[in-house]
Amino acid sequence: MTVHAPVAFSDLIREASHAQHTEAENSAFMSEMLAGKLGVEAYRRYTGQLWFIYRALEGPVDRLADDPVAGPFVRPELARTPALERDLDHLHGGPGWRDGLTPLPATERYAARILEVARDWPGGYVAHHYTRYLGDLSGGQVIRGTAEKTWGFAHKGDGVRFYVFDAIDNPAAFKREYRALLDALPADGPERLRIVDECKRAFALNTALFRALGDTTG
Repeated sequence: MTVHAPVAFSDLIREASHAQHTEAENSAFMSEMLAGKLGVEAYRRYTGQLWFIYRALEGPVDRLADDPVAGPFVRPELARTPALERDLDHLHGGPGWRDGLTPLPATERYAARILEVARDWPGGYVAHHYTRYLGDLSGGQVIRGTAEKTWGFAHKGDGVRFYVFDAIDNPAAFKREYRALLDALPADGPERLRIVDECKRAFALNTALFRALGDTTG
């Protein structure tokens, strides 16, 4: 009789959400932007919508820092909101963007779900944390490289600072540590499956945002 080792939670969450992840990253909007088929205005609009997402994700961190489930994932070196604001200042030629920037309905739904789980369900917050930050550390670097090449932003400079994690010396090692935190998550089997489902939902919300951006990009 063969005894199979249990699947690590970090592997489970990655494999179970693979289809949703692939759908998000292969959306028409993202594919066309990465192929250089869209102008810098599309990138500017995308970056603006991210600001609402990350304010929702990072706004509750002080309250969650001591939570036994979400707390270990609250890492100051991941914070993206200040970099996003600096990028938006650059993309809009100053801080005036704050007066005119509005979230798309898809963005509002995405941000509202993050705030809801941050308030009521730390495990669900971890799902959104995982999908965003590990994506930024991985596929996000492709977006940065494309933006630098296509629109002439300085290497790791203003306009793409969102994708630059200056406080993380070794991204590969950091991602290994992050996955170890997932594996050690204090949650039983049913709760872990709920978190996997929320991860799928997070990718679906992201896909809906890309679809909305595509619909409004002319």
